[in-house]
Amino acid sequence: MSSLRFDGRRNNQLRPIAFDANPAPYAAGSVLARFGNTQVICAATIEPKVPSWMRQQGVTGGWLTAEYSMLPYSTLERKARDISRGKLDGRTVEIQRLIGRSLRAVIDLQKLGDNTLWIDCDVLQADGGTRTASITGAYLAARIAIQKLIDGKRISENPLGDSVAAISVGLLGGSELLDLAYLEDKDADVDFNVVMTGRGQFVEVQGTGEESTFSHEQLQRLLALAEEGLKELAGLQTAFLTKHLLNCQAMIKEKAG
Repeated sequence: MSSLRFDGRRNNQLRPIAFDANPAPYAAGSVLARFGNTQVICAATIEPKVPSWMRQQGVTGGWLTAEYSMLPYSTLERKARDISRGKLDGRTVEIQRLIGRSLRAVIDLQKLGDNTLWIDCDVLQADGGTRTASITGAYLAARIAIQKLIDGKRISENPLGDSVAAISVGLLGGSELLDLAYLEDKDADVDFNVVMTGRGQFVEVQGTGEESTFSHEQLQRLLALAEEGLKELAGLQTAFLTKHLLNCQAMIKEKAG
C-alpha cells in the first residue's frame, strides 16, 4: 500500500485537478488549469496569418507557438518580470518550447490553414508542476479555439488528431510519487516530467537525478506511474470538453434561433 504524503495523498494519487472555462473571454479559447495549489491561465488566440519565415521557405499550412510566464506574485518571493531584465530566463525559454512541441505533436498544421495558433500560459500561483499544468490546460484552450474556427467555417476539419497532457513523477526518500507539489519537488532525488497523448504515445520524457542516480527498474516504475496519472488526466480533459463544447453548441443554436 502507498504511504500518505504531507498533503494526505497516496503516492500514486494526483492532486485535485480542475479546469475552469473562459477566464480570458477575449481569447478564442481559455482555461484556468488547477493542479492543487498550482494555477495557470492557458489561452489560445488565432491569428489569420503565418510567420514570414514560412512564406520565405515555402512551408505550407499553419503554425502553433507558445509563450509561458510566471506572474510576479505567483511565488512566495516576488519574481521579476522578464521584461524588467531585458531577456527571457533559460527556464522560461525551455518551458515555452516544451509547450509548443507538445501541442505540435498532436496537430496537423496543414489542416490549420493559413493561421497561427498562439498559446499563452500565465502562472497565477506556483506550487510545483507549472509546466505540466500548462501543457494539459493548453490543449483544452487550443481545442476550444479550433472549434470556433470550425464553427466559423474558416477550416473544414479538426486538425487535432489526439489530446495531450503532462504530469510529473519523482523519487523522494525511496518512494515513487505522482504529481509532485513544490515541497516534494524541491527535495526530490529524481524528477521527471512526462508528456503523453490520449492514445498513450509518449511525446517527451524529461528526467534527471538531482545529485542522485536511478536504476532501470526505478525508471520503468516511474514511467508506469506517470502513465497511470496521464490516463486519468486524459479522462478529465475529455469530460471537460464534452461538457464545454456541448454548452457552446447550445449557445450558438440559441443565438441562431
